[in-house]
Amino acid sequence: MANMRTAMDAAFWDLNISTPRVLDGTARSIPGEPIPLDGTKASRALRIQQLSLLGNGFPLGIIPSFSPTNKELGSFALQSLLFKTATSNWWLAFTGQFRPKKLISDIKTDLSNVDEWELPVLKDIGKHFLEKSLYALGLPDHDITLEAAWPELYIDHKGRYWEVPESISLDCSSLVSENGLRYRFGLHKSSGHPRAVDNITDEPPHSLMQGICGKAALSYEKSKDFWRIKEKKEDVIIETDKGRIYNPSYDIRLREPHAAVSGIIGGTVEAWLKNGSNSSSDSRHRSPFGVDLFGSLCYTFQHGKFRKSFGDLTRVDARLDVSSASTLAKQVSKVFREVSADDARDVLSSPRLSLILQQQVAGPIVFRVDSKFLLNSPSGRAGVQLEDFVCSLNYSLKLLQSGKVVAWYSPKRKEGMIELRLFEF
Repeated sequence: MANMRTAMDAAFWDLNISTPRVLDGTARSIPGEPIPLDGTKASRALRIQQLSLLGNGFPLGIIPSFSPTNKELGSFALQSLLFKTATSNWWLAFTGQFRPKKLISDIKTDLSNVDEWELPVLKDIGKHFLEKSLYALGLPDHDITLEAAWPELYIDHKGRYWEVPESISLDCSSLVSENGLRYRFGLHKSSGHPRAVDNITDEPPHSLMQGICGKAALSYEKSKDFWRIKEKKEDVIIETDKGRIYNPSYDIRLREPHAAVSGIIGGTVEAWLKNGSNSSSDSRHRSPFGVDLFGSLCYTFQHGKFRKSFGDLTRVDARLDVSSASTLAKQVSKVFREVSADDARDVLSSPRLSLILQQQVAGPIVFRVDSKFLLNSPSGRAGVQLEDFVCSLNYSLKLLQSGKVVAWYSPKRKEGMIELRLFEF
């Protein structure tokens, strides 16, 4: 669905984007950049939680994934849950990842330098199976979270990856309230110089440069139905000659046909408490204090109750996002003053239009397309440009009420994966 709360979460450091590049299955979006597509957001279920359930439906519990071709690692990877233990209130698990090309290339290199087969040679080959990059450890998040990573992987609005040597964050997020108010605040520390993963020559995004930042955000969300067909008892309980049959929707969030408009408006305040370096390159054009506004407006139309086997779901979500009201205002003022646009500010200066199209294929299977359009050309002239695009097949798990298995592919990032998505309310 077009999630309004993404507008606030995109301003912080903990909005996870699905990617097969890391064992956790996620990379962070860069805070302050345009709001990512809903279809690219990672599930709130950790990758190790996903593998625990998905592994039951795949041979030997092995899940495939695909990412852009890497000369060293290759583009194909296999992931599996190696070990899990749990109690009533905590659990621990290890995830393994096998990259055939990397392992074969490493062993081939060792063998090419071997004159005679001896025990030390076999030990060296065995070490490749203990490579630390093959394994990962993860724990679940809470409303108050303390997270640290060495290094941390980020992805920008162009689908490019950046690696920060050290990232530590302490964040507090309010529960979703019935009146639509929500707030967040936290501290974040980055250390070291961000490194481009794919030989990118551009300068790293400002928000990833080293320093300590305190940030707070407040938002108000509201929704209004134009019409809605409420679910009735007779829709769920069907009377037959053999008795009553329980027939719920494949997904409880898609059970009511409706047309509605929703919106969110909010503001952020941030202060860089410490730059962490005296180098001017680490704080170029970065103000020590900032205040900004953001907002989103969404229209939703849904036909069907997603209960029948065919033709019972067609849904369209159209959302307009303004990530930075201050940057948009500056760009508009330049147009009226006939001043040339500053390309470095074009990232946030233009509104984005996101479209989500969903169509039932058969039973619980839904074909979904997420697309995002930039409502301004890089030169500042009026125009529409396709900025991002993701297509996916979703298999809804009726027993979980709103869980689903998703197989997605991003032509822009040239990567895709199979994942389990839960807890997306």
